[in-house]
Amino acid sequence: MSTVLLPITLVSAGAMALVNVWLGYRVGQVRTAEKVSVGDGGNERVIRRMRAHANFAEYAPFVLALVGLIEFTSGTSTWLAVVAGLFVVARIVHGIGMDGRGQGRTIGTIVTLLTLAGLGLYAIVLPLIADRGSVPSAPVPPALARG
Repeated sequence: MSTVLLPITLVSAGAMALVNVWLGYRVGQVRTAEKVSVGDGGNERVIRRMRAHANFAEYAPFVLALVGLIEFTSGTSTWLAVVAGLFVVARIVHGIGMDGRGQGRTIGTIVTLLTLAGLGLYAIVLPLIADRGSVPSAPVPPALARG
């Protein structure tokens, strides 16, 4: 039986890819409805959808890289899966909120920034606490083990 290397990262990457497709599709929908083929045409609806998509593309790679590096360094953990899942949900809420409905944009932004800051700080601290033995060392993934 094979072991999946970095399962949280793998599932997160898949979920983020689907969110990216969904956000891109939403841009296409409003472009068609507003008859704006290239650029934003000065149309606020197109601009909002484009920014929601671009904003996702600006944040998702950093979060995904941090999730992957943390998982690789310290192993799979429930808290990391929850944080990655919250990020994905926050980006969906943000995308909907960019249409101007409710507090989705604000909530999505806050959760995104807290996620990125928290993962970033943990990534900085992780090597320091790992040397002291307070972080269990992750087993070598079978894909990386030398036979």
